[in-house]
Amino acid sequence: MKVMTTNQIRASDAEREEVARVVQAAGAEGRLTLAETEERLAAVYAAQFRHELSQFTADLPPAPSRPHRPGRARGPLAMHAAIVVVLATVLVIRWLVSGVPFFWPVFPLFWLTVSLVLHAWIRGWRPGGSLEARS
Repeated sequence: MKVMTTNQIRASDAEREEVARVVQAAGAEGRLTLAETEERLAAVYAAQFRHELSQFTADLPPAPSRPHRPGRARGPLAMHAAIVVVLATVLVIRWLVSGVPFFWPVFPLFWLTVSLVLHAWIRGWRPGGSLEARS
């Protein structure tokens, strides 16, 4: 069995992906030719150890970081809320136009509200906009 030195720590998939992202960005910017980009990417994915990865980006600037989207986790819930608001508006306008004396939209509005509250509860949403992990 081989004795491993401290430099021979195995590279994770996430580390390979980060180096591949830098190489792809350099290829997209024209810093590398298509052949160089393909060659480096193949070698990046074949690398087994961390120290092997540094050679592929040594002559390249760091890739720009991805923009952080804080509202992304609440996307489906925000869409559900928007649909509820649109439907509620349509129902109330329809009631106003119909001239019916009792407020019949209360029944569908009740179920729309229940569905929204359940969706928020399942996703772990709390007032104040925080998402908590449910156990």
